[in-house]
Formats: sequence, C-alpha cells, structure tokens
Amino acid sequence: MAKLVYMDRVAAALLAEEAKKAIADFMNHQVGNPSAHIHSAGIAAGSFVDKSRIAVAGLINAEQNEIFFTSGATESNNLALKGFLSGKSGGEIIISEIEHYSIIDQVKNPVFKDFKIQTLKVDKNGLVDSDELEKLINSETALVSVIMASPEIGTIQPIKELAKICRKYGVVFHTDASAAVGYIPVDVKDLGVGMMTISAQTMGGPMGVGALYINNTISLKPLFDGGNQEMGFRPGTENVMGIVGFGAVCEMARKKMDNQSGKLKGLGRLLRRGIEERIEHIEFTGHPENRLPGHVSFWHRFVEGESLLLHLNMKGVIAASGSACSSNLKGNNEHDLRASHVLTAVGVPEEYCSGSITFSLDYFNTEDEVEYVTDILPEIVHRLEAMSPVYEDYMKQRERDGQ
Repeated sequence: MAKLVYMDRVAAALLAEEAKKAIADFMNHQVGNPSAHIHSAGIAAGSFVDKSRIAVAGLINAEQNEIFFTSGATESNNLALKGFLSGKSGGEIIISEIEHYSIIDQVKNPVFKDFKIQTLKVDKNGLVDSDELEKLINSETALVSVIMASPEIGTIQPIKELAKICRKYGVVFHTDASAAVGYIPVDVKDLGVGMMTISAQTMGGPMGVGALYINNTISLKPLFDGGNQEMGFRPGTENVMGIVGFGAVCEMARKKMDNQSGKLKGLGRLLRRGIEERIEHIEFTGHPENRLPGHVSFWHRFVEGESLLLHLNMKGVIAASGSACSSNLKGNNEHDLRASHVLTAVGVPEEYCSGSITFSLDYFNTEDEVEYVTDILPEIVHRLEAMSPVYEDYMKQRERDGQ
C-alpha cells in the first residue's frame, strides 16, 4: 500500500491542512515582536496571537484572558503544578496513578519535598473512582491533578464529578486534556476545572506549542524569569507561527467535531471488531465504551509491541506502543527499565506490557485504511508468534493437555 496509514494521533497528529494554510498566510505578513506594541509590525504580530487565543478559548468555552500559550503539554503541566504550589508551605497533592510522566516525575522533584503525594488508583478499565477521591481529599490537600483521557489506553475520566468534589472542599483541580481536546466536547465552565492543559500537536497543529487554561480566580507564579509575556505567567517571546497554527486547528476542531466524531467512533469500533475476530491471545485495554473516539489499544500475550510496530511500519502503518515520551529513553533512565505504569495500573502482567499496541485514529482516516490494517495485522502476528519461544512453549503445553 503506497499511502501512509497514520494512526498515532495521540503522540502527534499529522499537520492539518488548516494549520498549513494559516501558517503560510502568516509568513506572507511582515510582523515583528508581539511585545513591541509601539509600532505597526509588533501590533500586527500581537493581533495574530490574540486571534488564536480567542480560537483556543472558543473551543473550550473559556475567556480569552484565561488562555496562556506554552511550548506544549509538558510545560503546561509543569506551570500548573509548580506555578500554583510555588511558595506554599506543604500539604498534599493528589494525582492518579496513570498520569503522564510530566506529572508523575514532577511530583518527585525536590521542590515538592514538603508535600505528601497521594495516588488515586484506577480499576481494570483505567477509571478513577470519584468516591475514592472524596475519601482521600482533606483540609491539607493543596491540588488535585487527574488526566482527562489516557493516550495509552483511551479511557475518559469523570472529570466533572472529580472537579465538583474538589470545589466542595475548596481545592483547585487540574486536568491534562492534551489527548482529549478537539476530539470530545470540552467545556471548562461546565466541567468546573481550575486549570487545564492543552496541546496543539495532538489536534493537528504544530509541535512545540500548547496552552494552559487558568481560571480567573487562580493565581500562579511563572516558571521562568525575564519578561511579562502571557500576562506575566510565561516570560519569553511567543512562538507566533506555532500559535497561529494552533488557533487554526482549534477553529477546525470546533467546526468538525460534531459532524465527524460519530464517524471516528465508528472507525474505532470497526478496527476493534476486526482485530478481535481475527487475532487470538489479545486483551483490549481501557474502557470499552467510555474512551477517546477512534482509539483502540490492546496487548498480546506472546508478541512484543515494538516488533509489531516495526512490521506494521514496513507495510506503511504507523501506530504506537507504550508512551511516546518514554519509549526511546536510554541508559540509566528508570523509564527504560520498567513496564508501562499505565498498563500495570490496569492489571496487565508486567511480563506482557511490552506487547501493547495503541491505534489512535484522526478525522482524515478512512474505512479502507481500517480494513487494510485488519487485513495485514493477523499475518504479522502469526509470523511473530512463530518466532516466539514463549508461544512455542504454550503450544507444546496445549498438545500435552490434549487441546
């Protein structure tokens, strides 16, 4: 198949045509530094930033002055936690056990040494229990952070319920919504969240740009020194070109989501059914229904995920195994030495975690592409099973058992 079949949207979606066009149009303008309000070139640059800020705010029903541009989801998560907790004299932080590494590793930082870290467990489908949060939260709780949707297993959390509990106890609630915004309806006013992380690259925008929604009632300290950009929360000249592309995909998502999300869900169901009917020894991960549209994830008992990915890639199919932020870490980094914390949290045996695969489809994917994947995947799996000594032992045991 000559065409690239791209199904790794949660790591980085392909750059959308709307973003390409907006960036190309921007490059035809002579603009300066958006902080140079005194001359026309600076004012022009600032107007591009303002237009995109309005687009991002419009997608999530926020106010324009509640959107702060960053370099991406990781910086947004750091700004949310470090920025809010800086200067506070301890207390408790509650996070779920399936957060992104930019949350999990962050709370281990010495800057949080005076804080007690509480962890919300998840069930076999990857869902946190709102009742469990109410048991954990107390007068010492300073902040709660729960990811809106796991990019690895696709489960969507009950964010509105969790945020309501936090408001009841006067606790600020943050959610990393980088895998969700643009693909499911997200309304910060309805959800009642205090802070929310957004990424451009998972929506078809440029890499290296994101945003943090900060409710007007919340005050943060900047991570960096040296300027008053982004209303003082994020010093440094804005990535205007990236922000322009970000705004364009937010506009695209706002217009497309209602009409296209049903199609995306249908493609996900078709992919899952095709895999389930044609391949043995797999277990799907995440919630079967309450999950990101077009997201299918599973693990195989006898086949390594990386081997599956390599063979799929040779056939023109791009997917993922584990976390994009940890899969290429080498040397003495502990992430390279352990199974996915998300998969172990939902009960996948550690020895099978390397067999995980995630397909995350986008609005441009087609039924023909899904059928192509379900046609080629069984052959790839059977070939890799034949090379697996664990599978060979399993078959020998079945023969001895007379099966």
